Amino acid sequence: MTDAGTAARGGVDLRGDHHVHSTFSDDAHSTPAENLAAATRRGLTRIRMVEHVRVAATHVPDFLAAVAALDVPDGLTVRTGIEAKILDTAGTVDAPADVLAAVGTRAGPGRVLLADHQLPAPDGPWSPSATRERLAAGLDPADVVGHLVTAYVNALAASGPAQLAHPFSVLPKVGLDESHVDDDHLTALVAALLAADGVVEINEKWRCPGDRVVAELRAAGVPLVASTDAHHAGDVGAYRWLAGEP
Repeated sequence: MTDAGTAARGGVDLRGDHHVHSTFSDDAHSTPAENLAAATRRGLTRIRMVEHVRVAATHVPDFLAAVAALDVPDGLTVRTGIEAKILDTAGTVDAPADVLAAVGTRAGPGRVLLADHQLPAPDGPWSPSATRERLAAGLDPADVVGHLVTAYVNALAASGPAQLAHPFSVLPKVGLDESHVDDDHLTALVAALLAADGVVEINEKWRCPGDRVVAELRAAGVPLVASTDAHHAGDVGAYRWLAGEP
């Protein structure tokens, strides 16, 4: 495990963890205060506390209030965010409209993390199993990646300040990988990110995006940040893959 601050994939600063979940997410195990304490022990200087939402979610105000009430030590900056699925190629985001409208304002979360837990297709999200079935029946892998990149592009254009959460993580789930992401896909994604002032996280948990995509994003000037996608305080700021360890 790396010490805080060690150079990492893409040159990101490992003193930051830009995607951390708490008990406000139904699959996480630590409170915001426990995550804050973990970040302090790890020597982090930045942490973004992020919670899953769906369109019917009502917990965002309570989450933001809990983070605002934290006793943050000097030298550590705390930011907030919501993580929401992209549902289709139109870029529809599965989050409450009022929360999305408040992203980036003083009253709302700092960023929306756009996630690809399922494949955002023209007619709505396809599960990994449904996507594999379509591929087995003859769907071109290029069309799968095209759907995904189109969804990224449109969601970035429609959202407030955004961060791509574990980009391309859905590809291994459907039997593909980043070799199926061609230069045209990357060109379109880079243009959308730059136009939207978007940020891309390099995600420790899902080990994505890979070196080729990271190099293209960095060369184009897309901001990159480190994240663990921690669901337990013990994982906050704990980088192994990102630090280049086996």
